[in-house]
Parts: sequence; C-alpha cells; structure tokens
Amino acid sequence: MPTTEREITEPVDLCRPNGRLNPDAVGWTRRPQHRANLRGWGRTKRWEYWGIVTPTHVVGTVLSSIDYAGVHGIYVLDRRTGQETDRGALAPLARGVSMPAHCGPGTATAEHAGMRWQFTTDDHGTRLRVTAPDVELDVLASREPGHEPMGVVVPWSHRLFQYTVKDLALPVTGRLVVRGEEVAIDGADSYAVLDHGRGRWPYRMTWNWAAGSGSGRRGIQLGGKWTDGTGSTENAVLVDGRMHKIGEELRWEYDRTDWQRPWRIHGATVDATLHPFHERASRTNLGVLGSETHQCFGEWSGWATTDDGERVDLAGLVGWAEEARQRWYPPDR
Repeated sequence: MPTTEREITEPVDLCRPNGRLNPDAVGWTRRPQHRANLRGWGRTKRWEYWGIVTPTHVVGTVLSSIDYAGVHGIYVLDRRTGQETDRGALAPLARGVSMPAHCGPGTATAEHAGMRWQFTTDDHGTRLRVTAPDVELDVLASREPGHEPMGVVVPWSHRLFQYTVKDLALPVTGRLVVRGEEVAIDGADSYAVLDHGRGRWPYRMTWNWAAGSGSGRRGIQLGGKWTDGTGSTENAVLVDGRMHKIGEELRWEYDRTDWQRPWRIHGATVDATLHPFHERASRTNLGVLGSETHQCFGEWSGWATTDDGERVDLAGLVGWAEEARQRWYPPDR
C-alpha cells in the first residue's frame, strides 16, 4: 500500500505545550529536525540503540528510559563460535540515565550496578563506550559529510506517537573485549546502525524492524506492523550516503516456527530477503514490563528502488530482521 508522506526540512517541536502530538511534526526527514519536548509520565520511552556487525562479531547495545525503569544492555555474538554474551541492568525509576532531546551532538549516559554506557556524538560521528562484566566496548561510528539518516514521526493518535531516527552503514573502528579476548575493529566491513527513539507508546505493541549495511555507504531500513495504518512508514534505501524514502507499507513473510528460515520483505518498490546465520531470542517478564524478541542476523539479497526509479542490488549487505512484542504499565484506559 503506497503512502503519501511529507518531508520536513525545518526544525520542529515533536509536541505541543500540553504534551500532545504537534501535527506539524508528522512527516519524515533526511537529517534530524525534531526536538523531543516530551511531557508527562507513564509509557514515555526514550532510547538509544546501536547495532554493530563486524566480520567476527555482532554487538547490540542500548540505554533507555521508560519512566519507571532504565533498561540497558549489551549483547555480543561471536560469529566464529556462536557464543553469546548478554549483560544488562534494570535501574528503578530510570535513575542514572541522561539523554538529550535532540538526535545529534550531545551525550547519552546510563550507569547502574557497576555497569556504564556512554554514547557521545559530535559532527564526525558517535563514540560508544560500554563497560559491563566480561565486556568492554570502545568504538567510533564515523559519519562522512553529507551522510543522511532517516527520521520519521509515527502518529497512533494525538496522545500516542513515536519519533525515530535510523542511521545506517556507519564505518566502525575501535576495540571490543569479550570474555578476556581483545578484538580490534578496523572499519573494514564493520558497520554500525543507530535507532534513536522518543515517544509515548500504547500498552501493547508488536513491531518488525530490519536493517542492512555495506560498502559504498549502502544500506536498507525496513519496518512493519507498528506503522501500519498510520500513514507513515520507516522504509528507506541508502545509496552513496543519500537516503531514498520508500513510501509503501510492505509485506513481511517469515516462519514463526523456524525463525532461521529466510525473511522476505516486499512490495512494489522493494523485494528484500534476509538469509539468517544466527537467531537471538530474548524474553522478559517483570510485571510492569514484558517482551519477547526474535532477532535474526544474516546477509541480504534482493533489490530496492531509489527516488528516480533505479533498482539497487542489496547483495553484500549484512544486518538483521526482527519481531518484537512488548507490553508495559499502565494499561490503556
């Protein structure tokens, strides 16, 4: 299903003074333009998630605030052995969490139970530093001049909405220490993806997210379920650092009984398939928060269409596709 989405080119507040969604904020951007002036308490979500894929490892790290808790973590997959290392922290009332209202220059930090996350962004990129038991990460995700992320506001209602920025194919350099082994990350075939999120969410939500990155500043960004019927999508293809918006609700086909079978995401302007090499499954039930996520890492094939109708080959991109189901307190009334 095609959508008609407005490109926003000037700075705009996400919310009105009363905390409701600002209608002028609904649309998409090629660079961050939104100020997340969120107000109120209860299911107000703020997060910074980074996914990194190297020839030998996959890393996912997040710091977040959901008002009544700060939920932080770092996950490492050794692609050579299949060994997973997963460390996390749950901070009551999101104590020790600090995040800027803008996506861009600034610092997001979280500290709890002897673990620390610090993501510092300037005009050249973002330095990611994480310290947790058995894991230490210190890398730079670099942005070249003119590199374009994609931002979009998804409106469920005037009261519930989400602003997200996805930034793809950022070369990574630095070091990872996991279980006593130090791994140098030299930027060759190593890429980072940012998921920056600010919004107010429904009690229950299911979403799909997929991303892929490769050489030549190429990438693919796809989403589903959570945007359906809103008039907004988070679909785009990156070519030579230029973001091409895909204004179409896509069909997702995958096997929930065998997550490592190929995932196909397609429509009139995209036909992309992820061929998984590993599944990460996680479940959480904390009373106020429940979730189940299946994230499959793999290699992409297929094609996507640019603004001028050119078909871009997705072969050689690496990344992931996922299904996540979440609920959090308080229930809708």
